[in-house]
Amino acid sequence: MDKQDSNCSQCPVEYTVNMVGGKYKLLILHKLSIFGVRRFNELRKEFPNITQRTLTRQLRELESDGLVNRKVYSEIPPKVEYSISETGKSLHSILHHMEKWGLNHIENNPKKS
Repeated sequence: MDKQDSNCSQCPVEYTVNMVGGKYKLLILHKLSIFGVRRFNELRKEFPNITQRTLTRQLRELESDGLVNRKVYSEIPPKVEYSISETGKSLHSILHHMEKWGLNHIENNPKKS
């Protein structure tokens, strides 16, 4: 098998995990799918334990992978808004199922919450 064939046979789960893997990526996508447009500081408030550097990095990676849109307004002070892209929206049902799964397990395993 040559190198090109091995790229085509990448595991789809591995591909997906590479795009959404990260401590906060799925949480960011979930919040954006629920609330729509959010500014950077609004997202920071949603995740009080996240550092500015980590949030910036996660958002840049999500944008680079086409899951999040970033819109910069040319005004002072600068205004930047994030929203879920069409590709990101295609994850909505998966995120919803994950939310339901988590709710079921929180109820059954209160120690884990």
